[in-house]
Amino acid sequence: MKYLIATHNQGKVREYRQLLDDLPIEITYLDEMDIKEEVAETGETFYENALQKARAYARLSGLPTWADDSGLEVDALHGEPGVRSARYAGPGATDEDRYRLLLHNLAGVPASKRTARFRCVVAVVWPDGRSFTTEGRCEGVIGEAPRGDNGFGYDPIFFLPDKGRTMAELSADEKNRISHRGRAARAAKEKLRARLSA
Repeated sequence: MKYLIATHNQGKVREYRQLLDDLPIEITYLDEMDIKEEVAETGETFYENALQKARAYARLSGLPTWADDSGLEVDALHGEPGVRSARYAGPGATDEDRYRLLLHNLAGVPASKRTARFRCVVAVVWPDGRSFTTEGRCEGVIGEAPRGDNGFGYDPIFFLPDKGRTMAELSADEKNRISHRGRAARAAKEKLRARLSA
């Protein structure tokens, strides 16, 4: 059975392929299916956006579709960038543009007030309308400067006090064990496993 991961992001595709490789499913993604349509993320929550994407791409592809919406919530910025994490620095911005803007907006904020979390909601939708969602979180602190070359997005500035490293300094295996996406995905994987064996 083929499942569509509703993303163009190669980093996400790699993470999900690694995570789901022991399920009896074949993973494809938008570029591989030549699906160019963009689904506007108009929801006010990660939950709404994940379901919106999964429903739209399940209709377009005719395949069971796995979509997520995730982002960074910074307490000193009243939860920003939140659902706008990918669009934080405007259209065409790079990951570095986004995290540099965030660091700029936190200039002068002491370490004790730089608490933040990554949140992820995974939605799985079948073409017949059946669906479920799961959520994962990862707590941390926004560092003063980027560190590390692994990961993507805000990983280089997301510091994990208990690890003494940023998310971008972790190996892929370490990151998948503790990340918001890893936690939401493992919960979704177990729900999917139960459905596949039912």
